[in-house]
Amino acid sequence: MKISELSRRSGVTIPTIKYYLRDGLLPPGHATAANQAVYDEDHLRRLRLIRTLISVRHLSVSATKEILSAITHEGDLHQILGIVINARPAALTAEEEQSQQPAPPGAADALRLVAEMGWDVEEKTSAIGELGGVLAALADLGAGIDWRTLLPYAELVDKMSKLDLEQLNGLSGPLEQAERAVVVTVLLEPALLALRRLAQEDKSGRLFGTTACGQELARPEEGEPGHHGPGRSSD
Repeated sequence: MKISELSRRSGVTIPTIKYYLRDGLLPPGHATAANQAVYDEDHLRRLRLIRTLISVRHLSVSATKEILSAITHEGDLHQILGIVINARPAALTAEEEQSQQPAPPGAADALRLVAEMGWDVEEKTSAIGELGGVLAALADLGAGIDWRTLLPYAELVDKMSKLDLEQLNGLSGPLEQAERAVVVTVLLEPALLALRRLAQEDKSGRLFGTTACGQELARPEEGEPGHHGPGRSSD
């Protein structure tokens, strides 16, 4: 396909595609003349992956390059997944973050939770700092929520992570694996958060007897007219 079709199918503008080509994010097309080239489905897939990393995950070009380099040269799915998870948004690099913020006070508690769960992770992984910051904020607020409180949540997340990694089974090439890793770590995460909020709204209404608008629900007792059991409407 020509660059115009590549742009149309990927949703990326031609100037942006040319920038990715110049910067080495996208490999060159197959030359057909001095200033002309054609592109194939691999270019399209890689371009869509680049767009997701930069536009959705908000990674810098350099962080995106690191991920693409791991895909091209390493082929180690564990490493690729780790790079995607720990990659920083474009606004702040790892060095800038370290220079601006000391280790959060709650980092030690975060590591205690990790040890209790028996997870084998790097102590410097970004999630430790994020979790530590939240635990420190909870302690400052006197919320009565510490790392032990989070253990039941951690057990649920442990099961979720197994479901996540099952999504990576049966994939062949490193590019396909990387695409799925991005789907699992970048796009599936907000979907899971949305599901949690929907479940919270449902349970809140059932527990406190109010609708989403805050109006009290008139719930018929079991056996009375209008009772249809959990999860069923009266339609």
